[in-house]
Amino acid sequence: EDRHPKNGASIEPPPGDIYENSPLVNFVYQESQEKMRIALREVRNRFGEKYPLVIAGEKVWTDKLTPSVNPSAPKEVVGYVAEAGIPEAERAVKAARAAFGKWSRTPFEERARLLEGAAAIMDRRRYELAALEVFEVGKPWAEADGDIREAIDFCRFYAERMRQIGRPRLTQDVPGEESYQHYWPRGVALVIAPWNFPIAILCGMVSAALVTGNTVIMKPSEQSIICGAMLMEIFQEAGVPPGVLNFLSGRGSVIGAHLVDHQDVDLIAFTGSREVGLRIWESAGITRPGQRELKRVVCEMGGKNPVIIDSDADLDEAITDSIYSAFGYQGQKCSALSRLILLDENYDRIMERLLSAARSLRVGNSEEPGIMVGPVIDEAAYKRIQEYIEIGKSEATLAYQAKEVPPEGYFIPPTIFTGVKPDMRIAREEIFGPVLSVIKVPDLDEAFEVANGTDYALTAGFFSRSPANIDRAKAEIEAGNVYVNRSCTGAIVGRHPFGGFKMSGGGTKAGGADYLLQFLLPRVVTENVTRHGFAPEEVPEYRDEFLWPQRR
Repeated sequence: EDRHPKNGASIEPPPGDIYENSPLVNFVYQESQEKMRIALREVRNRFGEKYPLVIAGEKVWTDKLTPSVNPSAPKEVVGYVAEAGIPEAERAVKAARAAFGKWSRTPFEERARLLEGAAAIMDRRRYELAALEVFEVGKPWAEADGDIREAIDFCRFYAERMRQIGRPRLTQDVPGEESYQHYWPRGVALVIAPWNFPIAILCGMVSAALVTGNTVIMKPSEQSIICGAMLMEIFQEAGVPPGVLNFLSGRGSVIGAHLVDHQDVDLIAFTGSREVGLRIWESAGITRPGQRELKRVVCEMGGKNPVIIDSDADLDEAITDSIYSAFGYQGQKCSALSRLILLDENYDRIMERLLSAARSLRVGNSEEPGIMVGPVIDEAAYKRIQEYIEIGKSEATLAYQAKEVPPEGYFIPPTIFTGVKPDMRIAREEIFGPVLSVIKVPDLDEAFEVANGTDYALTAGFFSRSPANIDRAKAEIEAGNVYVNRSCTGAIVGRHPFGGFKMSGGGTKAGGADYLLQFLLPRVVTENVTRHGFAPEEVPEYRDEFLWPQRR
């Protein structure tokens, strides 16, 4: 039996929390390894294919193609995508605006089913999509699969959340009056996504905008444009109407800046660097001639994330999780551990084990199974991280740097600095690479002070066996996601709503119960229902959607 009525018209309360996360692929099993190897071969056989822009449901080619290369082997071109300019950006805005009227009035159940259809397609193509990420952005196998799992989870979670908030809800039960609050979509949404979670974050922002009734212009990062083209294909296969989702690939400084400033863009969902995020935040505050709405900005930026290891911590747990948090996916996560804060009392003991664990890391081409540290994303990132390593050598003490890395590709060896002071550049600025700063403090008071002493507040970790100290960490650490006795990366949709504050973002929580509200406008409809002194005896808590009559 279908538990979701076709038009969502039931007056029964919405379903409860029936969402379940998708399982991860376990590459310990031979069958999973073989499926991944097959997928890698198949994706490699498609190297060099060309992909169009998609505007109003039509394929659009331009006179310029942008290549996307394999960071493990930069001479290999994974594929090409047509490069959009200002004319294509204008076409996309017009297409999205034209499609908004009908899509915004489409019953939420249909929009939810679109997301579930996309999730099913991603699940079916899971190994293929993971293999693409291995080649295009250098993700090791497990990290790539985790990204596809997160994209699937976003679609299914937001579909369920829309069902829970989609029906108008009674504000108060008052005789003679019915007052219902519900939500309208904002309009045209511009989604600008990063390359480090090239399908998950892109899909998360796009699916949230779509299920809430907005039309979308989707712009992936320039380093992950093939992943963006694949996601467009998936939503088209799932049945997204023409103009509701438009795919643009191009330079952020050209089409990104143009669209951010556009008077017909009502909402901007951005995940990326602090520098770009702050420019978007500032620009969105300027009202342009002809602008119909105050622009809403969903802005997720970077981090300089601390982990504190208390004097009584379980070191088996703390060392393993800290190594993974710092060096998983080459440290290219906004949630990655960047500052390890240790107490005088157990500093030497922890450092001995930390350095030993770092020596066990496998560095290499992400195409190989069992690799933990692959290449950084491109030449610009490679040069920037190397510059920070040189800064670290001048500021602090190089305690460890892996010696064996592949000769080809953008490989940075895992690097650990000690003798780091909180005011040093390597302790304050986001590096976004496999570089860990270790800071020694005399006591827990100073540990919390150092942890909170940056511009960022995204993730943080605390390892301890002391209930009193754990309670203190829960209360005092300034971060959007505080993790106790576990890694500070790997947020799971629904379970760990993700996002920070201060210079890490605007306080929104991707994968959280209230995330969809960022994409919606609240509206209250109040009616006097008294007729000659009589009023209905019962008023339902939920009522049908306020939908326009179907035109004949």
